[in-house]
Amino acid sequence: MVAHRPIALDRAAGVLLGCACGDALGVPYEMAAPPVGEAVMKGGGLGPYEPGEWSDDTQMTLCVADVAARGVDLTSAEALDAVADAFSAWLVGGATDVGAQTRTVLLDAGRLEGRPHERLTAASRALHERTGLTAGNGALMRTSVVGIWNVGDRSATARAARSIAELTHADPLAADSSILWSEAIRVATTEGRLDLGAGLDLVTPEHAGRWAQWIEEATGEDPGRFVNNGFTVTALQAAWAAITTTDRGDASAMHLQRGLQAAVGAGHDTDTVAAIAGSLLGARYGASAVPTQWRRVVHGWPGYRAHDLVEIGVSTWSGGRTPGTWPSVATMADPAIPQLGLPHPIDPDIVLGTMSDLSRTKELGVQAVVSLCPLGLEDIPAEGIPHRDHLEVWMNEDDSEDFNPHLDFVLDDVSSALRQFRAEGKRVLVHCRDATHRTPAVALRYAVDLGVVPELAERSILQALPGIRGRGRLWQVAAHGLTG
Repeated sequence: MVAHRPIALDRAAGVLLGCACGDALGVPYEMAAPPVGEAVMKGGGLGPYEPGEWSDDTQMTLCVADVAARGVDLTSAEALDAVADAFSAWLVGGATDVGAQTRTVLLDAGRLEGRPHERLTAASRALHERTGLTAGNGALMRTSVVGIWNVGDRSATARAARSIAELTHADPLAADSSILWSEAIRVATTEGRLDLGAGLDLVTPEHAGRWAQWIEEATGEDPGRFVNNGFTVTALQAAWAAITTTDRGDASAMHLQRGLQAAVGAGHDTDTVAAIAGSLLGARYGASAVPTQWRRVVHGWPGYRAHDLVEIGVSTWSGGRTPGTWPSVATMADPAIPQLGLPHPIDPDIVLGTMSDLSRTKELGVQAVVSLCPLGLEDIPAEGIPHRDHLEVWMNEDDSEDFNPHLDFVLDDVSSALRQFRAEGKRVLVHCRDATHRTPAVALRYAVDLGVVPELAERSILQALPGIRGRGRLWQVAAHGLTG
């Protein structure tokens, strides 16, 4: 049994979020000229898509993820039927782009008899028998959530990855790539390391040697070398090259952004390669490493945003949704928590609050919200606040690194988001549960970033919020950074 450390929960929350952000980052450049400078979520592409909108990579991933989050056995006939039905419903009701191979299989399956997963698998095998060309990247791109399902059983991970891949991709290479990536995600979330070779013993035996060679070829290589990445092998190589060539060995949250930029820079099927890379980078570094500028805009079919992706990922990792408990609870509001609604002593258009202030956005006159504590499904967005103007930050009250692995990055990132909201002319509510730990720390970092001397900033925050509990690592990092 794998121990569910707090840091592992952060990583599980980052899998779908990293996948979706990579997807949306790559969308504008798919089959087009690579970006000059950094890629941005500007939309367009083959859809065309809205800024921050993900494509079929994440859409198909969510077909699998919505089943996985129910806590069912992904290797069972019932679960595979549910995934097959979801793929078919997606094709007619939500697909913004569909790979040629996937479309053919889904349409052919509709003319067959039998259970949904049997029809898809039969159509997939028939296509392979006719063409011998069914090793596209469409199975690999959607496999990420399998890596955080049943994390204590790597054999089950491999069986699920193979069965789900074979629904549309009969070539063993497609299933093998899905197994390798799913196992790498399982290892990243549970052990905090990047190891694509961890699943070599799980792939088709006669292909294990070739896979070891392909992984070695890609490690530390220029991802642009694998530009013909519609093939599942080169898609895996491009994503792995983007990750390994940008790894500076310091376990920095910035590796996630560097890796995704490199994945998009590889060119060709940019949204798919970046989605694949993003899922593994998210698994390694967690939701706390995904920048607010991306989480603010990322969205897509079937009407999900960043909060939904975190809820699905955490629910899957936890063995399925439990009614009435986070992350699936309707609200985290607690009438016992007093309201605060206090203007920041340095910038009065930053309002410092508690969870009970979240229902007072109109009264407080705010146009944006930054939540520093877990929210329920009905808590976000707050009333009257657009989705993109309500940010949920992954931050824990506990001072240990196991709870807040990227503390300096997160504090810097949320402070930057506050300054961006203010530059847009918005008054902002910043709140955690009871405003005794996280809210004061963010208020402190914001003041320091505005140029206030740390000692003066600390004094002003302490005077404004006399109920602050303890001034440990979170407080010290807020004031001085990790190297202060």
